Amino acid sequence: MTQPQTHTTFRTALEDGRNLPIALPSKVICVGLNYRDHATEAGLEAPIKPLLFAKWPNTLIGHGGEILVPQGVRTDYEAELAVVIGRRARNVTSGEALEYVAGYLCANDVSARDLQFDDGQWVRGKSLDTFCPIGPTLVPADQVPDPQNLGIKLLLNGVLMQDSSTAQMIFSVADIISYVSQTATLEPGDVILTGTPAGVGVFRNPAVGLKDGDEVTVEIERIGKLTNRVRTTT
Repeated sequence: MTQPQTHTTFRTALEDGRNLPIALPSKVICVGLNYRDHATEAGLEAPIKPLLFAKWPNTLIGHGGEILVPQGVRTDYEAELAVVIGRRARNVTSGEALEYVAGYLCANDVSARDLQFDDGQWVRGKSLDTFCPIGPTLVPADQVPDPQNLGIKLLLNGVLMQDSSTAQMIFSVADIISYVSQTATLEPGDVILTGTPAGVGVFRNPAVGLKDGDEVTVEIERIGKLTNRVRTTT
């Protein structure tokens, strides 16, 4: 009789082979339209409460990893500040929320725009393999005294595409953590992506998409630079 296979639900970054600066999280939670200028460029009203969606852990790769884009998929970049939870958080207030942060990362919320818009919801278009680079290293929370005062940029092949500050967020890091924790317990290692500023490719004229060989760099003040190359797959 064949014995059932056993597996480990969460593997370490080293065991997983993706050069991640953290172990695989149980959740990757994202916030949409969290910069007013990004909502404006999308032609949408700014949200009155955080707009949440998810990316799955299969999306995660580290600094230097390849973003693998299936041929024919219209793909975009999004520079974001990522927050890593340090201890279990449930029903926390905004005033205490930053006490639950282990540290911060740069993130690129890579998006398959055709899938995202065709579905009418965002999870599939955001959750292709390799579509969430994070890194380069986890910067401890005590080295980032104010996460709402960080310059954030994205460069595509050396050309500046996004240039803003986390001061422009509609909902702060603390507000987001508190909001999520009211309905979902945040576990140590969980990752929250806090939204992207204006300048994404899909809303440019003409539109800009990621293509084979592109180099994408997310740069956040105090956090570092996260660089990944794009490779088209069949």
